[in-house]
Amino acid sequence: MKAKCPKCKGIGSVVVDYKECDACGGTGFEEDAFDIGNHFKGVNSNAKAKFDLGGEEDIPCEVCNGKGQVEVFEECPYCHGTGQINVCRDCGKIIDEKYDICPDCEEKRKVEKMKFDEFEARRKAARDVYVLDSLCQMKDIDKNKLYKGKITRIERYGAFVSLNNNVWGLMRGDVSEYHVGEEVIVFITSIKSREGKIDFAPAYVDAYNLKRLTKSIPRTLIDQLEKKKGQIVRIDGEVQQIQQTSGPTIFIISDESGTAEIAAFDKAGERSYPEIELGDAVQVLGEVNEHGGKTQIESSSMTKLGEENTRKLHKLIDDALNKKAEPQHVDFLVKSDVLNRLKPKMREAARKIRRAILDGRTILIRHHNDADGICSGVAMEKAIIPLIEKYNPSNDAQYYYFKRSPSKAPFYELEDVVKDLSFALEDQERHGQKLPLIVLLDNGSTEEDIVSLMQAKIYDIEIVVIDHHSPGELLTKDERDGEIYGATVAVDEFVDTHVNPYLVGGDSQLTAGALATEVAHLINPNVKDLIMHLPAVAALGDRAECGEVYQYLQLAAEKGFTKQHILKIAECVDFEAYFLRFMNGRGIMDTILAVDNFDKHEKMIDALYKEYQKRVDTQLKATIPNIRKTQLENGIYFNLIDVEKYAHKFTFPAPGKTCGFVHDRIIKELGEDKPIVTLGHGPDFGVFRATDAVNEQYGFNVNDIVTVIAERVPQAGVDGGGHECAGSIKYIEGLGEEVLYKVVEEIQSLSKK
Repeated sequence: MKAKCPKCKGIGSVVVDYKECDACGGTGFEEDAFDIGNHFKGVNSNAKAKFDLGGEEDIPCEVCNGKGQVEVFEECPYCHGTGQINVCRDCGKIIDEKYDICPDCEEKRKVEKMKFDEFEARRKAARDVYVLDSLCQMKDIDKNKLYKGKITRIERYGAFVSLNNNVWGLMRGDVSEYHVGEEVIVFITSIKSREGKIDFAPAYVDAYNLKRLTKSIPRTLIDQLEKKKGQIVRIDGEVQQIQQTSGPTIFIISDESGTAEIAAFDKAGERSYPEIELGDAVQVLGEVNEHGGKTQIESSSMTKLGEENTRKLHKLIDDALNKKAEPQHVDFLVKSDVLNRLKPKMREAARKIRRAILDGRTILIRHHNDADGICSGVAMEKAIIPLIEKYNPSNDAQYYYFKRSPSKAPFYELEDVVKDLSFALEDQERHGQKLPLIVLLDNGSTEEDIVSLMQAKIYDIEIVVIDHHSPGELLTKDERDGEIYGATVAVDEFVDTHVNPYLVGGDSQLTAGALATEVAHLINPNVKDLIMHLPAVAALGDRAECGEVYQYLQLAAEKGFTKQHILKIAECVDFEAYFLRFMNGRGIMDTILAVDNFDKHEKMIDALYKEYQKRVDTQLKATIPNIRKTQLENGIYFNLIDVEKYAHKFTFPAPGKTCGFVHDRIIKELGEDKPIVTLGHGPDFGVFRATDAVNEQYGFNVNDIVTVIAERVPQAGVDGGGHECAGSIKYIEGLGEEVLYKVVEEIQSLSKK
């Protein structure tokens, strides 16, 4: 620390000698003050004023102030001319420049710090104040600890203090300054165990740390709660959901063995344990009871676990759930090389769905609104809902954790993803639900899906796709013995698991309904007998033909369903789907598909099929006479029908179906082995149907045609796609004629292989 030099008084120099004043020659007076006549002459006016002299007085020398001598200065040897020296900041002793405190004071400080640290440690140790949870009893308390309680009654001899409902005692002495309801910190002076009485004294602490003292009881796994009814238990788990009712707060907690419902109540409609959030690892103490036929714990306390215990619990739960989510090793319903190559992906899809169920995430299923897509969705529904009800304690778990919605288009539209995200985020905000697992069935594989998939991925939502539409160009592929065993496509960047026969060398003839039913069987083998006929319905509804289809038809026959009846079911599904539009039709579709309400199935099919035939006949009477038929130069039979002008609008069948019925009628006339293409068009759309022969002989592919037309008429905003022999094209109405002309040109340019 710097201080003023004591030698030079901060000047920086000291007097070492005196010498005669040069100004006055040692006289001490001004030399020219008088003339010869001894009269005042030329006196310095400043000097006169300074010394208050009269006209005839002697004038002192201004330099030496009349002394005749002046001082001689040299640089101060102590401060070296700086005027400052370094001193100890505690005692002021002069010390070396590189220190700010002297050795004596430094040692003194160390001793004082050690004493302070020791005091502070003792002080902090005494600041822990414990709050008893509602389960603690007298045997759980310790005389050496401080406790926080509440005054419940005041008498002249003291105040009664309650630590919880089980532990209370008397704080003796003058209690005139206290009042009922006041919280106090006390220590125990005596425990009269034989009488069950405790004496307290007030503890005066300025600052303290509150710690919760919980009753030490062993952990119970959730799957053991049934055996513990009426008992106090402790469970450690992760918060899956928080629901605020008009009464208690309901917490859904899961551990490595299962999921439990915890009811916590402070005030009606008021959130209990507001510090507990979704995903927290907690310890719950409470009594096991039954509510609404389900086991429930009435919480006495709920606390967050520490960081280390949280890490251990999460790992324990994660390992256990991964093991439980692993699908059973069951055989496919039919024999198929394509299915065998797809098996790893199908098991992965099943594993992700099972894990989402165990995690308490909603399963959100989106499927195309036709027979194939609906069979896919219903098969999944029948496999998933029993598991949700098994692993979730809520009575209405299936409505919280499962949603199935149809999509009008055979791809994941922006309209669909906006609805799904909106509901998911709202459920997360209002009901404390986790973000869902999205499962796309009979859609999700094409480039048209990418924008919607990207939007869902912004929220890190997990997505599983099970589809049979052509995904376009394979980005990477693994070929063995001429067969593709694995590949990736454009949508895989935004999809977590992608099941599609094209990725392993298959094609669209293995329908989404078949794939989804096989995955549903992996998810829950118990539903095999219930859903085993659905792939046959999906195949006939999608006009699929392959070896697997015949095997699925045989399975349906084993259940008593003829091929003709299966076809009726598929047509009734399409008919009813038209009127259900965006509703999933659960119940109605179950009856039509013979997976529930079995006694009503035959009556429903009879009623719907008659109306179905009637409406199809009415539509064909309007369209058949107006088909423009021609055989192109390359041999392809091309048929054109304006479904906007020559078909009934806003009724079943819709334009796509109408085109299909027209195409079927022409096939009956010409034969299935002929290369036939039918195009039903409106002002801004077209619907393709083609025979397998035109695909095999000419390489006809709807997706290729759409791509070419988009390049040749870029201003028309061409979009669309689908299967090789069935799909659609969209364009700007004003350029409709040009687009159709280019389509005909492109088909006419095809040549035989």
